[in-house]
Amino acid sequence: MTTGVDAGRLAALHQREVERFIAERPQSAAMFEHAKEHLHGGVPMSWMAKWPGPYPVFVQSAHGAHFTCVDGIDHVDLCLGDTGAMVGHSPDATVARVREQVERGITAMLPTADASVAAEELSRRFGLPQWQFTLSATDANRHVIRYARHVTGRAKVLVIDWCYHGTVDETFATLDGDQVVPRRGNIGAPVPPSETTVVVPFNDVPALERALATGEVACVLLEPAMTNIGIVLPDDGYHQALRRLTREHGTLLVMDETHTLCAGPGGCTAAWGLEPDVVVVGKTIGAGIPAGAFGFTSELSERIRRSVELEDIDVGGIGGTLAGNALSLAAVATTLTEVLMALMSPATTEADVDRHTEAFAECAGELFATQ
Repeated sequence: MTTGVDAGRLAALHQREVERFIAERPQSAAMFEHAKEHLHGGVPMSWMAKWPGPYPVFVQSAHGAHFTCVDGIDHVDLCLGDTGAMVGHSPDATVARVREQVERGITAMLPTADASVAAEELSRRFGLPQWQFTLSATDANRHVIRYARHVTGRAKVLVIDWCYHGTVDETFATLDGDQVVPRRGNIGAPVPPSETTVVVPFNDVPALERALATGEVACVLLEPAMTNIGIVLPDDGYHQALRRLTREHGTLLVMDETHTLCAGPGGCTAAWGLEPDVVVVGKTIGAGIPAGAFGFTSELSERIRRSVELEDIDVGGIGGTLAGNALSLAAVATTLTEVLMALMSPATTEADVDRHTEAFAECAGELFATQ
């Protein structure tokens, strides 16, 4: 089988770009070598070493859709901090509010007015009345799983094959035939995932029904559309079947909208009329300031209230010293109400995405045609 791609020419073009990268970024190279003395792998977080090129680019500043590296090169940023800066780097309104809040106080482990503003706006967008805040969507997913197990008395979590929900142990599982196994690359000796996790393929309603019928599943945790293996959209009727089956079997339905928030002001939950028990968000809600959140129904709120002892809440595995801090909530409240264009309709969002995608495809086609 031939692909029509000249492998030799592709290799030559790649080598040319590597040499150009090295020639243009000597300061990044020097900083990388120095960083390796005290940073494992030369980076503060291991993912930062995975970019193409012989070493990572070190950033000097970032604003909007661009960042400038320490070698003074302006980059058009198509990653935007893996959507942490989906609204653009350092939006003016959030920067101004964060600067003000830093001077007033960063954290006190007590609520601020911004917490209510942020929760009210999230409730308006997603239709869920009760909210809690964390430092990341990963933490939010962990807390939701704990609450789900607590109120249902069940041990297992159901996730989708090849899903991604942050560094949550229960979600690092995939299918090998009909066996639940650790996901490739999972670091550490994990608890056998079959003890904690049920895995089914996305859009497979019969598999979902069989799994829920055991009565062992506390919650189903999934994205409304899968985003970490490309975009996988739900089949017609899938979400309706998912909601019906989870209700029939007493299983909580959790939508992780961390990535799919870009579908509109209320993510896919609002755009598609979904009715989850819990919604998880993070990353972009704080414009890059660490923040996550989870919202849930009044019914679930009451179940939690009745079954959790307030005296032991700080050692119960929920929350954290810096979760819901004043700085994060100032960023979230401002980003949601001033930056993320809360009044924009899903239809307008979709039209803008289509327009920009077509323009990008046209520019990319012209670029590749000249190589």
